Amino acid sequence: MKGIILAGGTGTRLHPATLVVNKQLLPVYDKPMIYYPLSTLMLAGIREILIISSPDCLAHYRTLFGDGSALGLTIAYAEQPRPEGLPQAFTIGRDWLAGAPAMLVLGDNIFFGNGLGPMLRRAVAGVEAGGGATVFSYRVEDPRRYGVIAFDAQGCAVSIEEKPDQPRSPYAMTGLYLFDETVCDHAATLAPSPRGELEITDLARRYMDAGMLRVEAMGRGFAWLDTGTHDSLLEAAEFVRTIQHRQGIQIACLEEIAYLQGFISREQAETRGRALAKTAYGRAILTAIEDSPAPLPQGERRKGDRRQG
Repeated sequence: MKGIILAGGTGTRLHPATLVVNKQLLPVYDKPMIYYPLSTLMLAGIREILIISSPDCLAHYRTLFGDGSALGLTIAYAEQPRPEGLPQAFTIGRDWLAGAPAMLVLGDNIFFGNGLGPMLRRAVAGVEAGGGATVFSYRVEDPRRYGVIAFDAQGCAVSIEEKPDQPRSPYAMTGLYLFDETVCDHAATLAPSPRGELEITDLARRYMDAGMLRVEAMGRGFAWLDTGTHDSLLEAAEFVRTIQHRQGIQIACLEEIAYLQGFISREQAETRGRALAKTAYGRAILTAIEDSPAPLPQGERRKGDRRQG
């Protein structure tokens, strides 16, 4: 399984803050926004990652992450000349995927909750073993703003609609998707919607109609935050600050996750933690080393492990 972060777009709803910087580089409290979706892929056990962004922003991501080796990852980069819909990630990334299944996460989405890592790894294992696709649903107050999934009495998805005027359910499709190795072929044959974009709902519907779509529900113990507006960006920052201050943990501390997942060594983590020791972020890395002197094999999780998202 490989991972893709779609971090393009013009960020018009965040103007003027995004007139000179890609929105996924804006801070969400104490770290760049892109740290959060990257941490989601890492919690899923994914180590090969493609970051897709506009041509003038890729240099910033290369400066931030390099080749990914400091995190035990292999990070590649690809240009999105124009934003033409989420499935475009699979036409841009086709050669890089080279027939592998993929997890796609939107660069402005934040996921947090107890058991998030195990849920993601189960979903990855399901697609790798059985093919098809998996999407994640979340109950929202105003589903008209989202892609909406409706279910039958057995809990199986029966319809997926993009921003419907009269939603058939209160369950939205989040910005996190898993697809098998056929996804690039499907994406290549999608037609633009009346909005002029390729729709991720159309792609998911292909799998649903074939009986190959699974839906994982993110219940009350999970938070899903979209940071596409000034208000939602501030709300996300307040959420992250509250959790970190109340619980004494770091959300999306990449080096902590990399160490606890066994992606990097103790020495690598300690070097990074000491370099950032004046920050809560750096201290979280050093605390992880103290609490867990030796990382577990990839995918395993200690009792009391603080990694939630």
